[in-house]
Amino acid sequence: MFDALIIGGGAAGMSCALVLGSAKNKPYAEHKHIGIIAHQRTSHLQSALFNNVLGLAPGTTGQSILESGIKQLTDLYPHVEQINDEKVSEIIKTTEGFKVVTNKTTHTSKLVVIAVGYTNLLTIKGLEKHIESHPRAVAEKERIWLKNNNHLIENGLYVAGTLAGWRSQFAIASGSGAQVATDILTLWNDGKDAQVHDKV
Repeated sequence: MFDALIIGGGAAGMSCALVLGSAKNKPYAEHKHIGIIAHQRTSHLQSALFNNVLGLAPGTTGQSILESGIKQLTDLYPHVEQINDEKVSEIIKTTEGFKVVTNKTTHTSKLVVIAVGYTNLLTIKGLEKHIESHPRAVAEKERIWLKNNNHLIENGLYVAGTLAGWRSQFAIASGSGAQVATDILTLWNDGKDAQVHDKV
């Protein structure tokens, strides 16, 4: 069983995975089993071009970020299990957490983070009751969000990025994923505020 399983390999999902992975030496996180279903084919980053993001060279493409993000996670935090070539079809609440059903198998996790795009093409069963019109998108685009309170949909179930109700900006989606990660780390740290900073 995973302690935390992230669904989605875009800006929010990868940011969440990187922050969770970076806590590996903290006593409250060192033995946690973390995974990410790194499905990226529908990420809005596929066609993005960045000229206005702090720290990124102008002309950086979203596709290059997707590729470098996977490599960064692999190189720095190999204990975070990357699940590729699987697409989630259903999430089922259980007494111990959640069953995450994919096109190939079923995973179990105590916590789940949903970090996929905010289009109305969302097809994950079990989330229907949480879907509403996106509060920050124009109605004509028919965007959706999963209704939440500070990223928490219900106990153990989180949402990050545009699907959490945030605007479609790379920095915002990344920050949302990082926020969810620190919320999970705080939970693992018995409710004491937890953040991870590397220093020179």
